[in-house]
Amino acid sequence: MNNGQKEYTSPVYTVRAVEIEKIQANAYNPNVVAPPEMELLELSIWEDGYTMPCVCYYLPEEDRYELVDGFHRYLVMKTSSRICEREKGLLPVAIIEKDLSNRMASTIRHNRARGTHNIELMTNIVAELKKAGMSDDWIMKNIGMSKDELLRFKQISGLAALFADKNFSVPKR
Repeated sequence: MNNGQKEYTSPVYTVRAVEIEKIQANAYNPNVVAPPEMELLELSIWEDGYTMPCVCYYLPEEDRYELVDGFHRYLVMKTSSRICEREKGLLPVAIIEKDLSNRMASTIRHNRARGTHNIELMTNIVAELKKAGMSDDWIMKNIGMSKDELLRFKQISGLAALFADKNFSVPKR
């Protein structure tokens, strides 16, 4: 980049140790890990240490960090006293600077490459991105969805919205 722009540096080159108390989960992570895999993750971190940083967005007004990727590595630190003690309560974090829609897209991109997703949470994310004004093309490009997959999620969220305030109990006779 010789046209006066600053050279890009990937966030992984500026990993910092952040106190676990300053980190919070995001409200939109649809990735699910089964209990046996969580136990394996805890063992992996115990045996090998943290080999990948979590990805966070810094919230300056709260002096906190919101997770974008790495929720289960964060959860291991929160739930495993032996790991928390060994790591002195510090989690390795790479910081990204993105708005909420792009943080959501980053979370999905990170997760889709390796995990499974909760359909309800994915549907909510699609609905939130549409509400935020993101186009179908933007969603497909940024979270790796096909046109058919996006249509299915939009249909699911539309059906859920149609029936959200309906009472489905069967009347007593």
